[in-house]
Amino acid sequence: MRRTERYPVSGANSLWHVYDTVPFWKVVKNFIFIQAARYSPFLSWKNFFYRVFLKMKVGKETSFALMVMVDVMFPERIKVGDNTIVGYNTTILAHEYLIDEYRIGDVIIGDRVLIGANSTILPGVTIGNDAVVSAATLVNADVPEGCFVGGNPMRIIYTKEQMMERNNK
Repeated sequence: MRRTERYPVSGANSLWHVYDTVPFWKVVKNFIFIQAARYSPFLSWKNFFYRVFLKMKVGKETSFALMVMVDVMFPERIKVGDNTIVGYNTTILAHEYLIDEYRIGDVIIGDRVLIGANSTILPGVTIGNDAVVSAATLVNADVPEGCFVGGNPMRIIYTKEQMMERNNK
């Protein structure tokens, strides 16, 4: 189960209430630095933008590939551990706007995690240390430590124990 805070709205759908949720100028600033990071060929610059301007917690030697899209409204609710790779064109969301409510949740990605290209990580999930997320996966639930997951909807392909056995051969 994802851990999100739920905020009901009345009248128009929740996206019409967006600037009651987050200040306009915060979104503008975040958009500028996210776009700069998406196109930057320098990993150190990306991490600097994320840490300093977006207030994300980004571990040492973590790598965000080209075109990664982090949450434009609540990037400060994203934490990525040490020596993790986030693959090309992955989206990490800390919010979601629905018809009758919006939800906000922390995203925690552990150490030494590999996230394949074109994956989407939804708000309120935790990805454990040493996990592998296959390309094009919708991460809609927590990923246990050391597991290999993939698909849409996401499912466990190999448990931690199976991964250890496979790596020891």
